[in-house]
Amino acid sequence: MTATAPPRRRPAAASESPLGAAGDWLRSPVAPYYLILVSSAALVSIGLVMVLSASSVRSYVETGNSYGVFAAQLAFAGVGVMLGWLTSRLDPTWWQRLAVPGLLLALGLQALVLSPLGVGFQGNRNTIYVGGFSLQPAEFAKLALVVFGAAVLARKRAVIGHIAHALIPFVVPGALGLVGLVMAGRDLGTAMILVAIAGGMLFVAGLPVKWFGLVALAAAAGVAFLAMGSSNRMQRIETWLGDTCTTPQVEGCFQKVHAEYALADGGWWGVGLGASREKWSLLPEPHNDFILAIIGEELGLPGSLTVLALFLVLAYACFRVISASSDPFVRLGTAGVMLWILVQACLNIGSVIGMLPIIGVPLPLVSSGGSALIAALMGIGLLLSLARTVPGCRAALAGRRSVLRRTLAALPAGGRPRR
Repeated sequence: MTATAPPRRRPAAASESPLGAAGDWLRSPVAPYYLILVSSAALVSIGLVMVLSASSVRSYVETGNSYGVFAAQLAFAGVGVMLGWLTSRLDPTWWQRLAVPGLLLALGLQALVLSPLGVGFQGNRNTIYVGGFSLQPAEFAKLALVVFGAAVLARKRAVIGHIAHALIPFVVPGALGLVGLVMAGRDLGTAMILVAIAGGMLFVAGLPVKWFGLVALAAAAGVAFLAMGSSNRMQRIETWLGDTCTTPQVEGCFQKVHAEYALADGGWWGVGLGASREKWSLLPEPHNDFILAIIGEELGLPGSLTVLALFLVLAYACFRVISASSDPFVRLGTAGVMLWILVQACLNIGSVIGMLPIIGVPLPLVSSGGSALIAALMGIGLLLSLARTVPGCRAALAGRRSVLRRTLAALPAGGRPRR
């Protein structure tokens, strides 16, 4: 009788995930935190580079300094990063305590737009000037609405099925108060974003679906009424529906046509960073609402898809936080910021590529604009604060800092490891 060798065992796989170590990391509790941090930092970095490129010609013509707009945007980014870091260090309990004061402050600032401090621009009255500084309160109203809504709806989760509890006080007076003041300044784009934030947060909170049909009909009727009541908005809609631009003086005509020219000129691979032709006083607002057109022209399809991919990464990270957390405030706050950034990005991108009428909202974290960038970075700070509450994330981050300290402690001043 001959002995048979035992069958060889296959070595255990290093990872059960089809993506290997990357898949394991994506399932780790720290992944949403780092994905939010990296994607937002990449968007801001791309935005700074493209603001420099898109604004250089106009800035030189107006001030004799090609770096004027870029320098201002860099300063706003610095302020936004500092405020974002501070907001990221706030515990969610502090966010809940700031919910009501934040909403009252947002309502007060938005009301100032209608005072002598407010100024109008291109048909909208959404800016206040104080001491030589300008501020768009509606940008910070988005953050205030998210925090207030998360705090209120988290407490009302047991009775959210009753429409009265769902509406008061989040929708009335909270959301409707902000939307009313914004619409008093004729800023339909920002009002649409606020409505989307409120509706999305109610959906995440568990409001029965039957109510959303009525709300959608009311919102559509309101937008149609406001559009038909404004010749400026109707001109933009007619330009969007038209195939050609026969009257360049019509509102939105130049933006629509030259944004399409920019994307067409960029083709697959772009004309090269800094080589845009449309920024030479052809495309209005090239560094603001239409910065994606310059990205497509200079960096081609890879550049445009990179921006879209970064927004998708940010959305995935937010989804991970929502699905991993059991805290209703964390889930609702994360959903609110995600809706804010993604809805605004969709409205901007749709306007640039011609799928929507020109609505006049900036591309979050990318477009030029101090108030929009600072408010968005504070929203990212809120996301980072909420992402740290994912089970296991805070301990993992603390452990990684300890490893870094031990590594640095092993290095003497000269840089060589101690023996």
